[in-house]
Amino acid sequence: MSKKYYVVWKGKQTGVFDTWSTVQALTAGRSDAQFMGFPSKAEAESAFQSTYTKALMNRSLAKSSGVGANTSSSNVKAASKPSYSKAATTTTSRNSADINIYCDGACSPNPGKSGTGMAVYHLDVLKELWFGLHQAKGTNNTAELNGLLEAFRFAKPYIAKGQTVKVLSDSKYSIDCITKWAKGWKNKGWTRGKGEEIKNLEIIQEGFALYEQLKTNLTIAHVKGHANIEGNELSDRMAVLARTQREVGFVAYTKTLDIPTVLAMTSD
Repeated sequence: MSKKYYVVWKGKQTGVFDTWSTVQALTAGRSDAQFMGFPSKAEAESAFQSTYTKALMNRSLAKSSGVGANTSSSNVKAASKPSYSKAATTTTSRNSADINIYCDGACSPNPGKSGTGMAVYHLDVLKELWFGLHQAKGTNNTAELNGLLEAFRFAKPYIAKGQTVKVLSDSKYSIDCITKWAKGWKNKGWTRGKGEEIKNLEIIQEGFALYEQLKTNLTIAHVKGHANIEGNELSDRMAVLARTQREVGFVAYTKTLDIPTVLAMTSD
């Protein structure tokens, strides 16, 4: 196996590193981590002088043009475990349902101005981008839960037509609220143990009710955030767009669905 070099743009320490174990130690447990692998030290050092967003955009451009540039999918992969690297450079391996919906939330500061984004694929082909649900006093968790709820709403007509839908989120908290904890909370009268209040209860109740209706033909999957997964990155850009433009509705992104252009937009 050829030697790899890794760039960490966001982590406990930033820079260029030559071992994956170092990158793991610097990024483990950080939802905002930004890192990527390169086939040579020179390419890694050049990428570090720019931004993570630019590296993603260059890789996507090279991939779409088929040119063997130094950020093409053939020689640049996400700095991830081997079993995960393919998902980090393509949408196909995870987009196994008829309709695949990536959702994400953004908030700055937290609590603060928040927004939600969504990227919709028919199998592995991007078809729609959505953004909105701005809250002046939101949180990361409310933005993420809103993403799941909107994804469920979007999934409903497809499921009614007999199609399968997969919803992908990088928020383990939101997924667990709906798929693990909500049923028990409901059985306890929508309280936690010892009658403790449940945060974000209204969104959770609505999301759980819709999930119960759809779950036979609906799959929810967790994806790692900021790990070069195209759908997750696109939904992130839409969430930030919602926050910065203060879009309170949930509206379709009407500009051309040019993936490199969207990836070049501001990231959370």
